[in-house]
Amino acid sequence: MKCVICKQGETYDGTTTVTLERGQTTVVIKEVPAEICGNCGEYYLCEKVTEKVHKLAEQAVRHGVVIEVLRYAA
Repeated sequence: MKCVICKQGETYDGTTTVTLERGQTTVVIKEVPAEICGNCGEYYLCEKVTEKVHKLAEQAVRHGVVIEVLRYAA
């Protein structure tokens, strides 16, 4: 797919690190499957992966976590 950010690069299957913040909570999720632009590095997550990433982050917020680093597991 053509990158919608730089409009020049093509994306490829890979993994990335996603960092999410809400209030005092920061969640870093490593090895998240994504489409990554070969030109600018922008990443795109499919709906299923996005839902799981948000669920992991919500759990951290509910538990009052300040910083959490996780590895994505399919």
